[in-house]
Amino acid sequence: MAQATSVNEIVVLEDGSITVPQGYKAGGMHCGIKRKRLDLGYIVSEVPATVAGVYTTNIFQAAPLLVTQESIAKENKAQAILVNSGNANACTGEQGVADALAMQKGFAIELGIPEHLVAVTSTGVIGELLPMDKIETGIKQILQEEYENEENFKQAILTTDTCTKQIAVQFTIDGKQVSIGGTSKGSGMIHPNMATMLGFVTTDASVAQEDLLHALREVTNTTFNMITVDGDTSTNDMVLVMANGLADNKQLTMDHPEWGIFKQGLQIVCESLAKKIARDGEGATKLVEVQVEGAFSLNAARAVGKSIISSNLVKTAIYGTDPNWGRIVTAAGYSGVPIEPNLLEVSLGQYKVFEKGLPCPIDEEEVKGYLENENVVIQVHLHQGEYSATAWGCDLTYDYVKINASYRT
Repeated sequence: MAQATSVNEIVVLEDGSITVPQGYKAGGMHCGIKRKRLDLGYIVSEVPATVAGVYTTNIFQAAPLLVTQESIAKENKAQAILVNSGNANACTGEQGVADALAMQKGFAIELGIPEHLVAVTSTGVIGELLPMDKIETGIKQILQEEYENEENFKQAILTTDTCTKQIAVQFTIDGKQVSIGGTSKGSGMIHPNMATMLGFVTTDASVAQEDLLHALREVTNTTFNMITVDGDTSTNDMVLVMANGLADNKQLTMDHPEWGIFKQGLQIVCESLAKKIARDGEGATKLVEVQVEGAFSLNAARAVGKSIISSNLVKTAIYGTDPNWGRIVTAAGYSGVPIEPNLLEVSLGQYKVFEKGLPCPIDEEEVKGYLENENVVIQVHLHQGEYSATAWGCDLTYDYVKINASYRT
């Protein structure tokens, strides 16, 4: 596996995946939830791993989330994750919970491990019962060698995604090579809080559970929780991190001298996956990045960034290569943050379009040319403090409506 880029002591691996860290395997198959595409996948660790998770804040939490959260709470460990796509098993009542428990039990039997060490997740259509006969048949077959392939896993978790999303990084802790791998799915119903997608992260580092959860929550707030596609928060989705300790480093805590390197590695993995989800937004043609500087607090910077990146009018203007800065200023203005209008600066790429409460003279065609790029950066300076934040999203296109108008049919 080639080494692609290096950030300080951290190496980002080309084509790295969740099976780069020691002791993990993954696979996927078609069990019949979807007509043709793979729809049932798994990750398994050789040994029970310390686990941390963050979950959707939607009041309607899907049955698999409830089962997984309750299972993890028993000893903060997991050894396997089972995922189905095509059916969210959300808003399915007691039968949905029973089906999630049956999935968990069935995979635990196949692995020969306690049921509470299996996390279950689902994604897809809301309000329909799982086809358990097909899923149970699949679970009995899925560990066969022909299905063991991390590429199969990535394919099996997709819904309307147009591509798979993965990354892995490596670095050294206590003289031991440590790896973190991640993969995610997400394309529509993306406005994490947390969360509206599925994210799975594996590491062979030994990490104390409380500190792992702390790190995941902090990193999530600057990555997955800073993306939006359509402003819709889902019922199902979560990010799980498994740390199985096979790298044989001294257990990482926030007091460990190399804790910062581990956290930076986790940040790189989660930010990469988050940006890939934003770029793969349903019908999207562009990745849009909003950089906010000069806020009086971190929360203020995040709120302004999320307000702008969530604006349908901003997103449609980007799609149409229209340098309509008024929509950006307006979105900042209703963010709930008490900004000073005469201090606000807005730029599209290198082109400043708004300053001191007034529009800046621009060459319209030059700015339109910039907006034709696949990656568009909106810079906003509030001049009210030292805090900054970045949010990611995508343009809003005709295809988004086409995809979602026929999602169930």
